[in-house]
Amino acid sequence: MDSANASLIDFPCAFPIKVLGKTQPGFAEAIQRLLKEFDANFDGASIEMRPSRNGNYIGLTCTVHARNRPHLDEIYRALSSHPMVSVVL
Repeated sequence: MDSANASLIDFPCAFPIKVLGKTQPGFAEAIQRLLKEFDANFDGASIEMRPSRNGNYIGLTCTVHARNRPHLDEIYRALSSHPMVSVVL
């Protein structure tokens, strides 16, 4: 593999993803269901939740098992296109 295509991530790996959305009922559950589609062993109890200072938004840190770069890219695309999600990092 040449340096232009080299990855700094060693796959498979546990990869933390931060998901930000407006505070609303069912947000964390919806993200958990979506992530289970990509990682059947995803444990929703492992989601770390942090509300924004004014409580308008909530940040979730979700650690998924990423098999390879295309798998991780699919997860990011699915999260980014979810209607309840504002930002994915």
